[in-house]
Amino acid sequence: MTAPPLVAVAHGSREPAAAEATRSLLAAVRRARPELVVHETYLDHESPRLSELASGTDSVGGIDGPFVVVPLLLGAAYHSRVDIPAALAPAQGRAVQAEVLGPDPLLLAALERRLAEAGVPTGDPDTAVVLAAAGSADESSVAGVRGLAEKWRSRGWWAVSAAFASAAEPSVERAVADLRAAGAPRVAVATYLLFPGLFADNLAAAAADVTSHPLADAPEIVALVLARYGAAAPGPTAPPLHHL
Repeated sequence: MTAPPLVAVAHGSREPAAAEATRSLLAAVRRARPELVVHETYLDHESPRLSELASGTDSVGGIDGPFVVVPLLLGAAYHSRVDIPAALAPAQGRAVQAEVLGPDPLLLAALERRLAEAGVPTGDPDTAVVLAAAGSADESSVAGVRGLAEKWRSRGWWAVSAAFASAAEPSVERAVADLRAAGAPRVAVATYLLFPGLFADNLAAAAADVTSHPLADAPEIVALVLARYGAAAPGPTAPPLHHL
């Protein structure tokens, strides 16, 4: 049985760097599973749009047969519950929507990788971490970020606090200031975002000692995309991944 195509859908951004990072992530997915057909789509700002692919009006003329849509989103909220199903309506039942990427333990590993790249050792007892997410009006999405921060505290950090760039409290700036006031020797912002963009750019204003890069094409994100695909795809178990 031929594996159904993986259709990755990102939110999209006006900043070209976001699309470049999306393509870098999907290139890594293709390297890990070279036999798998992988399509890049967006909900907004960029092309091709998921709705165009589902209706057969995008540049590749749509997809014949079933396909699996993997949301490149860290939390389940309006985009995954409303926007993506609406975009898939023209596919008339041929599409299977996979779960969003987070929360998941692999995301903690990816966050630690990015902090290590910025010079912060994993579990450094002299570093307080702000888990900086985009934010959402969806309470379950916000709770997922706070739950991830709670789990992360056990890894040895001075402290871990969840914070949000919009739509929820505390702000990243407030969380950094509160940790400094509490006596944290060093404060690091762990960017809990997949791609560059306005939210990632604004994290620098929090004035932390260290701010990590978005997760983008970290090996753990590649593995998570393929895990979500594998859990949703019909048919036999996927072959082993190539080296990431």
